[in-house]
Amino acid sequence: MSKDLIEQFALNRNMLFMELDKLDESLIDEQLDELNNTVHWHIGHILTVAEQFLFGFPNQTKHLPEEFISLFGNGTKPADWPENVPSLAELREKLQEQMERAMKLDTEYFAIPLEKPFLGQDTIGGLAKVATFHEAHHTGQLHTIHLIAAKRK
Repeated sequence: MSKDLIEQFALNRNMLFMELDKLDESLIDEQLDELNNTVHWHIGHILTVAEQFLFGFPNQTKHLPEEFISLFGNGTKPADWPENVPSLAELREKLQEQMERAMKLDTEYFAIPLEKPFLGQDTIGGLAKVATFHEAHHTGQLHTIHLIAAKRK
């Protein structure tokens, strides 16, 4: 695993920020009929999954509250949220902090084997590849939300 993977992760994260900047704030918590989740959920989900795959959240890192898994983990949805959830500004700040932590990871870290294979991957580096793909996929969902909203106007 090389520095290229982390650079790709950072590129994807910066593209995510650019996509977020294009979105109208009124869309943040709007549930579009055409899609399964909101912008707010996608941002929290990207953050949570990247923390799980890159840093072993929640068992090996405490940079995020454990309740993020019940808010933004796989199979969750905004319709099931309690009244108080982290704001988009808070999530964005945590995304920035996470990217900074990822950029400091030593390349040897990515060679660490997993206890058991997960999603066909057997090292942290393999999970980092999946996290990078996953983030790009959800950034695409944000782009789709932007396009759908633009067509409505």
